[in-house]
Amino acid sequence: MKFIIDKKTDKQRLDIFLAKQNMGLSRAYVQRLIEQKEILVNGLPQKHSYKLKVGDNVTVEISPPKKIEVEAENIPLDVVYEDEDLLVVNKPRGMVTHPAVGNFKGTLVNALLYHIKNLSGIGGFLRPGIIHRLDKDTSGLLLVAKSDFAHHFLSGQMKDRKIKKIYMALVHGLVKQDEGYVQARIGRHPVNRQKMAVIKNPDLKSREALTFFKVIKRYKEFTLVELDLKTGRTHQIRVHMSHIGHPIIGDKTYGGKTKINGMEVKTMLHAKKIGFCHPRTGKYMEFIKEIPDDMAQVLEKICLDEVLLN
Repeated sequence: MKFIIDKKTDKQRLDIFLAKQNMGLSRAYVQRLIEQKEILVNGLPQKHSYKLKVGDNVTVEISPPKKIEVEAENIPLDVVYEDEDLLVVNKPRGMVTHPAVGNFKGTLVNALLYHIKNLSGIGGFLRPGIIHRLDKDTSGLLLVAKSDFAHHFLSGQMKDRKIKKIYMALVHGLVKQDEGYVQARIGRHPVNRQKMAVIKNPDLKSREALTFFKVIKRYKEFTLVELDLKTGRTHQIRVHMSHIGHPIIGDKTYGGKTKINGMEVKTMLHAKKIGFCHPRTGKYMEFIKEIPDDMAQVLEKICLDEVLLN
């Protein structure tokens, strides 16, 4: 596909210009193609921030998707909803979303490849159909695309912050406000690059992040909160709750204890609700999965211990 830049599109950023064309490509996907040098300007690769000039010749050549080589595994899959375009699955705590270094088996993608005949190939052979991800120790609802059409549409909703994502978390301490929000930029930790952190230094790379919270129940030493994720930064909820002094129970990376009242616990974070507009019908759909058994058992243990102390 080729484009010749005229006066109307002069001085536009390369990525913005292409995302506006009727190719069904999101800006993020365009940027990925630019990085892969599948988009050229006058026959040469450019940065996605390149300012176009009158007469520039822009070519887009998308390589055929790589053959998916990740092994399909007969792993039980909790499908909450499925149709020809997408599915909503309930990921168990402890399962990695997609293959990566050190985790090429036992992931959600391995299970999807066994149970689902067709998945969108846009995410590449390691992330077929994956619109968004959940951390290994976060349970709950994930949206998966079965067609490229659905993938483009849903990724666009995700980018425009139109997909509703509600989480439940059990955190340390008593959250004083019944409702509130955390608005703090997030980036890579300046020392430990395996972690994310709230970044206040304007010279360090970071991205806007906004999390709303609502107290569901207070215990003597803990609080059960509902969280409305307005942006989707890596480890956002975990970083934001730790930042305000209420790390998630079990999340040792960000200050949470892994043993509560003598009971070993994992990260007590669950993606409870997801809402989106269906790519084909445009109808708004919403799905809910209540907290898993392990999280319910921790809450029961806390309640029982409080009764015994009284």
